[in-house]
Amino acid sequence: MMNKKIGRMGSSLLMVVLTTLTVALSGCSSDKAGDSAKVDASVEAGTETVTGTETTESTDVADDLSKLTVGIPQDIDGLDPHNSTGAGTREVFYNIFEGLVKADSEGNLNPAVASEYTISDDSKVYTFTLRDGIKFHDGSLVTVEDIKYSLERNMGVDGSEPLIKAYGKIDSVNIVDDSHVEVVLKEADSDFLTQLTVAIIPASNEHPETTPIGTGPYKYVSNSPQENFVVTRFDDYWGEKAYIKDVVFKIEANMDAIVLDLEGGSIDMMARVTPTQVSQLSDKFEVYEGTMNLVQALYLNNAVKPFDDVRVRQALCYAVNPQEIMDFVSEGAGTEVGSAMFPAFSKYYMPELNDTYNTDADKAKELLAEAGYPDGFEFTITVPSNYGQHVDTAQVISEELKEIGVTAKIQEIEWNSWVSDVYSGREFEATVVGIDASTLSASALLSRYVSDNGKNFVNFNSADYDAAYAKASAATDDAEKTTYYKECETILSKEAASVYIQDLPEFVVLNKKFTGYTFYPLYVQDIAKIRPAQ
Repeated sequence: MMNKKIGRMGSSLLMVVLTTLTVALSGCSSDKAGDSAKVDASVEAGTETVTGTETTESTDVADDLSKLTVGIPQDIDGLDPHNSTGAGTREVFYNIFEGLVKADSEGNLNPAVASEYTISDDSKVYTFTLRDGIKFHDGSLVTVEDIKYSLERNMGVDGSEPLIKAYGKIDSVNIVDDSHVEVVLKEADSDFLTQLTVAIIPASNEHPETTPIGTGPYKYVSNSPQENFVVTRFDDYWGEKAYIKDVVFKIEANMDAIVLDLEGGSIDMMARVTPTQVSQLSDKFEVYEGTMNLVQALYLNNAVKPFDDVRVRQALCYAVNPQEIMDFVSEGAGTEVGSAMFPAFSKYYMPELNDTYNTDADKAKELLAEAGYPDGFEFTITVPSNYGQHVDTAQVISEELKEIGVTAKIQEIEWNSWVSDVYSGREFEATVVGIDASTLSASALLSRYVSDNGKNFVNFNSADYDAAYAKASAATDDAEKTTYYKECETILSKEAASVYIQDLPEFVVLNKKFTGYTFYPLYVQDIAKIRPAQ
């Protein structure tokens, strides 16, 4: 037996990895989550008022210095913010759409479309004050009717399933007067504020899927599928105006072209580049280093054989070495995770779960034999081809599994096919992606493992998990809620819902003509903070 913290790279694996690892950028799939103490502090027991500070100071920047081209690895998966699924889409939409509250770089939830809010003593009634004079991108004033429409649209009041599972907790959205809206829950939930980052859009917009209209610092200009997504500064924005006037999000699906495109000037910025790509860049670029705030894993379809057997899933956990993967995919950078929570949400992150499955090939073989696979088996890892570090990770895993007699074939597919076939259709055996946080709440990561959750694409099914998650959701005391969330994480680890690996490192490259890039605890790109360096 050898602890996974100690590298056990054999000569065959070394040769394969060095000859097959792609020079590409990494990324993640849909949905990211977590919570922070700062967020919890804003929803203490009792009725509390939180007021946002409006910033109306404009930023004068010469238009000839105000164009930025940002490379993104995948196309936008839809223009309707309530129906988009990709984290890559949400990171762009952060600049266009806003909810009643909005996350900042410190993990706080600040009033946005609302100027302030109050939470009742029993955590069942959330009352919001509409920000005075706030406008949509079409110039119309935001109304309380727009707020009610946007929230009810996500509730599925037309009889459809809620677009957001947590919105099933809403009993009603009530217009109090021309400036106030209250959200009444069926049951207490002190964490529900994190669910109210949902985009507020005009009730009058009959075609949000083709004409996106929000309240953010940038407004939509055009979208050319597989080419680019263009926005421009919204000069009537209620808050601090963006520095850069025009921004083009350019699709960079060819991983091998990123360095050439950066050096050639066709893009000014690229997130999630690999260490190898960083080493190839000239000194005209600033490299920002952070973490992706996601859970990268070998996600297993628990509903298909042989992964419907917990012993098989556990065997793969014993065979896969996260540190070895980090050494060869990201030059040792990254943080190991042992369950569905990443370290940025420190209150919930459980590093002790990293040792649930210390690397042990003999134990893995023993479990496979017990499950009826003494000679191993074959399966396919389906990976989105535009995310290089996920492809690289799959290649290392494939080599590691050979040691226990398991053959893992790798199938690379385009992102849109991954979303439709793997994520939505659940037609897969295993995949390597990163799951991110869509809200500043542990529930955004953990709710997807509830048996009947539409986002439970791995088909995990555990009565104990469902019960623990229900208790976490119902708890009004923060310490009690945290305890149940940790129970959920422990169940995921022991039941080997998937093979959890790491939170990936993130390297963001920005031409030194610009400055101001800021990391967030969520999967966003806040372009409004970037400004010319002069």
